[in-house]
Amino acid sequence: MMERRKFLTTAAVGGAAAAAAAGSFPAPAISQGKVEWRMVTTWPKNFPGQGTAAERFAKSVGDATDGRLTIKVFAAGELVPAFESFDAVTRGAADMMHASPYYWQNKSKATNFFSTVPYGLTTNELNAWMDYGGGQQLWDELYAGFNLKGFHGGSTGVQMGGWFNKEINSVADLNGLKMRIPGLGGDALRKLGVTVVNLPGGEIFGALQSGTIDATEFVGPFNDMALGFFKVAKHYYWPGMHEPATQLEITVDKKKFDGLPKDVQRIFEAITREENVRFTAEFSARNGAALDTLVRQHGVQLKRFPNDVLTAYGKASGEVIAELRENGDDITKRIVESFLKARREQMGWSRIGEQEFMNARLLDYKFG
Repeated sequence: MMERRKFLTTAAVGGAAAAAAAGSFPAPAISQGKVEWRMVTTWPKNFPGQGTAAERFAKSVGDATDGRLTIKVFAAGELVPAFESFDAVTRGAADMMHASPYYWQNKSKATNFFSTVPYGLTTNELNAWMDYGGGQQLWDELYAGFNLKGFHGGSTGVQMGGWFNKEINSVADLNGLKMRIPGLGGDALRKLGVTVVNLPGGEIFGALQSGTIDATEFVGPFNDMALGFFKVAKHYYWPGMHEPATQLEITVDKKKFDGLPKDVQRIFEAITREENVRFTAEFSARNGAALDTLVRQHGVQLKRFPNDVLTAYGKASGEVIAELRENGDDITKRIVESFLKARREQMGWSRIGEQEFMNARLLDYKFG
């Protein structure tokens, strides 16, 4: 595992420096039918998982198109700060981004539904909604308002509940905590008295170490071990009810995408689907070993959230969704309705399919 400082260096680049660099952007290179795009990301440079996936995707596109479309990847802070990636693409300072849609809820709360929703859909369920329940069409409609076209680029799966500098024995222990958590998960925690902070990955360790925040969630064992959270917090809680299926996005300038030759568009789309599978599989493969290392080598204490926390958080999450359903704009209301319909339908099968199988697999019997 690479040293944390190696991939945090770039993320620490000051916003002023990044803004200065953003002052003048050359147009995408177009020569003899070849195009070079700039991809900005919300990840530290070479960050295991997300950062390496962005590089892998860029290489795959270049190889598959025989150089007709090449992509240059910029880590967070190299071209623009992490949370300016959306604006960079919409204003033409970059051609595409590698991020997660819930980072942009300041643009529209509806973006969360294409990333993850507390107590919402699992990875398989979300993929089913996107491909067969109208989810992709709704995402296309939402992002078209920003001249964007979004593709999913992989899921981290169910995440961990987060790292805390003290034990959480009841819902009352959440009141007054300062916690890094994005999206609707953060909105729900506000209802329980948590002060919510949103930070990009490269800034979390320092904030936790300095006491600027009392707790953080990021992803799960694979990513969290790489960021070194175990060095400053030992209480590692589960389940990750706030993020059951966090999806990454590979999002492009829609006009530029539409301007590509049709065969290049199809290749691009095919590689996003490939990356959706590869990234998801990588996290499933690596989380188990990382969790074992955290517990056995680093003394991390795994703890389950008390039932009253899970129940209170579920109630607060339901209130957040209900408010969006009632007060959101037209597109948001339609996205919420479609998402909830998929959740109702798929929970019926998931309960007797995957959930009951998982329960059966935990029974006391000898295997292997």
